[in-house]
Amino acid sequence: MRYSLKQLAVFEAIAAMGSVSRAADHLALTQSATSMALSQLEKLLGRPLFERQGKQMQLTYWGAWLRPKARQLLFDAQQIEAGFDGQHIISGDIALIASQTAAEHLIPDLISIIDSDFPELRIDFTVKNTQKVIDSVRRYQHDLGIIEGRCDDSRLKQQVWCHDHLVVVAAKHHPYAQRDQVSLAQLEQAQWVLREPGAGTRHSFDSAIHGVIEDLDVRREYEQVPVLRTLVANSNYLSCLPYLDVEKWIEREELVALYVPELNMRRTLSFIWRADGADNPLRDCIIREAIRMTKARRREM
Repeated sequence: MRYSLKQLAVFEAIAAMGSVSRAADHLALTQSATSMALSQLEKLLGRPLFERQGKQMQLTYWGAWLRPKARQLLFDAQQIEAGFDGQHIISGDIALIASQTAAEHLIPDLISIIDSDFPELRIDFTVKNTQKVIDSVRRYQHDLGIIEGRCDDSRLKQQVWCHDHLVVVAAKHHPYAQRDQVSLAQLEQAQWVLREPGAGTRHSFDSAIHGVIEDLDVRREYEQVPVLRTLVANSNYLSCLPYLDVEKWIEREELVALYVPELNMRRTLSFIWRADGADNPLRDCIIREAIRMTKARRREM
């Protein structure tokens, strides 16, 4: 074997950080030593692993092919060291990225479970909208993603975690708030504030109204759910949001969930990961504990 674990560690750090200088800081190496290790690896493998775009480093085809295999080798090396040190076999770092609904309502409890039961498993956690989660996992920037709705990218595997549903909400003073039910025609006449394109919530809502509402009057689009809640509560806008994001406001009668019988807005929350990735016990542990957590919640209800 001609390459070393150190060279693979340098390669992985540059892929994760996007630059040689940041990778060097992360690895506590000099920039010249980091550049040399990468150059030696590329020379040994006979392929360029990165395209240099100014100070930024982008994976080539061969770099993208190598990355999951390099990560598996580095993970196995960490497990060997952990085993001989007598540490818990589930140990190491994993990069998790999730959309807002899961991030706010499910992930904190999941991380608490992991911290308690698997103290050597460290989760690096990021929150983005569903499309950005998909892009990040596809580009090897995160090991595991959690999205709202479906992912049709054949490069990614998907496993359903749990279900939730969306609701159309209005302020208690809105003319529709006193109606037993609201028609599609009335929704079309209203003014709306919605999540931004690319958000899983927005995709689910657009799919639900596709073919039944021709033209929606969307006045504002924001990434932040609290902004949308406040705009609805203080004005005559409607919005469509996950029930988990508005449940407390509905209970306090600050918002009203409108009954629209023609709309079915149930959806899934799912895990996604690279289809070409190696087996990852940390990823499997998180998925297993997440499913166990939501099953326990359902039994308690």
